Amino acid sequence: MDIKDRVRNKALHAKIVSAEEAATVIKPGMNIGTSGFTPSGYPKAVPLALAERIKKEHFQINLWTGASVGKELDGALAAVNGINKRLPYQTNNEIRKSLNSGGVKYCDLHLSHTAQMSRYGFLGGKVDVAIIEACAITEEGHIIPTTSMGNSASFVQSADIVIVEVNTSQPLALEGMHDVYIPLDPPHRLPIPIVKADDRIGTPYIPCGLDKITYIVPCDIRDDVRDLAAIDDDARAMSALFIDFLKKDIKAGRMPKGLLPLQSGVGSVANAVVSGFAESEFTDLEVYTEVIQDGMLDLADVGKLKSASGTSFSPSPAGLERFYQNIDTYRKIMMLRPQEIANSPEIARRIGVIAMNTAIELDIYGNVNSTHIMGTKMMNGIGGSGDFARNAYLTCFFSTSTAKNGAISSIVPMVSHVDHTEHDVDIFVTELGVADVRGLSPKERARVIIENCAHPDYKPMLMDYLERAEKATKCAQTPHILTEALSWHTRFIETGTMKKQ
Repeated sequence: MDIKDRVRNKALHAKIVSAEEAATVIKPGMNIGTSGFTPSGYPKAVPLALAERIKKEHFQINLWTGASVGKELDGALAAVNGINKRLPYQTNNEIRKSLNSGGVKYCDLHLSHTAQMSRYGFLGGKVDVAIIEACAITEEGHIIPTTSMGNSASFVQSADIVIVEVNTSQPLALEGMHDVYIPLDPPHRLPIPIVKADDRIGTPYIPCGLDKITYIVPCDIRDDVRDLAAIDDDARAMSALFIDFLKKDIKAGRMPKGLLPLQSGVGSVANAVVSGFAESEFTDLEVYTEVIQDGMLDLADVGKLKSASGTSFSPSPAGLERFYQNIDTYRKIMMLRPQEIANSPEIARRIGVIAMNTAIELDIYGNVNSTHIMGTKMMNGIGGSGDFARNAYLTCFFSTSTAKNGAISSIVPMVSHVDHTEHDVDIFVTELGVADVRGLSPKERARVIIENCAHPDYKPMLMDYLERAEKATKCAQTPHILTEALSWHTRFIETGTMKKQ
């Protein structure tokens, strides 16, 4: 494919090479920082070429991204055992198997921390090579990103070698949707000057320059976006319950009538909850979040979305087509920022977001596990949920009350892994109800969570545990019977169900 019309400075045309040639600059043990956040805006051609090279030469690199990426990057490199260490988030089955079998060292990080930690040198050296997907390169040599921002801007700033993949499958109409701002590092850091969700503070491109670009590679492979699960009755129930809760909070004077900016995590449940707002009475909604999914396109299409700020477009395949077809309309109300800005705790606290994320399990005292299955096997990672959970105006976690056709209770005496402590969460929502635990003691929280959110099959078991724990500990602050606290998990592992036989 000819990309010369997208590389606007003719002097840069001499740097256009094949993916195979660009991949030769990558040496064993290097730290490779790439664009991409969810399967959006990640490089494809160079990683595929690198995987072919690793097949023959048998070496490994360390892979740093924004978040999860597509099969041409994570999947291809994991399949040839090409990754030594991976951070900060992943969703690819191939790499998940490797990190849970010890083949890949995985560093699960808060997403807002990753870019600055890489600049600080906390992650085992600096970025050696940055590989960034672009829809074009400006006359000055600056990079116009595609469907995500992630950590691209920081990686470009730090790297010795910059490889730009110009992807002709990405529309040039993306230009102007980005707001690129890189904070200074301490002791020179200044306040991030965002006071409203739709404030623009940066440039529409990643600052780079002609000299810093080492290679430019053509690519025409589309983002490998995934289908979202159909919105089922449980998801509809959670959305309806939460919207009703918000109406009551408005009536009580705890929330403005137009709500505060919404933040929603990645995935089908989070997307379904957001979609529910399209059928609600709320209008002029603002979004300050990580990912812009189909549900937010729904809000825009019915005229209820005032603005949406994120770090990635992460729609379904059908949503991606809808986005491309209406990109001129969406560009007026949507923007992408670096993830250290999109997920900034400073901004979340200042503008007062309503944080809506999902849990694998929660315990009766309000601790949340959002990463590990049965406490040991990594699912995806903490992502940005912690960035928002501790700093939001209102922090909410969603989960169905059971999993595995009822064999697992999502509410347990003690979570098998803690990502978000009881101190960080205000509201829990299952398909059965809402538990508002603001201002409650641990024992009060336990009764509210069990009564409002637990499945009837497990509610008596949970209450029995709580009452016996109170008696055994003489009503200690957080009563536990330590010999039983994780027995629900061991029972499932041994028998295939958490229910008592």
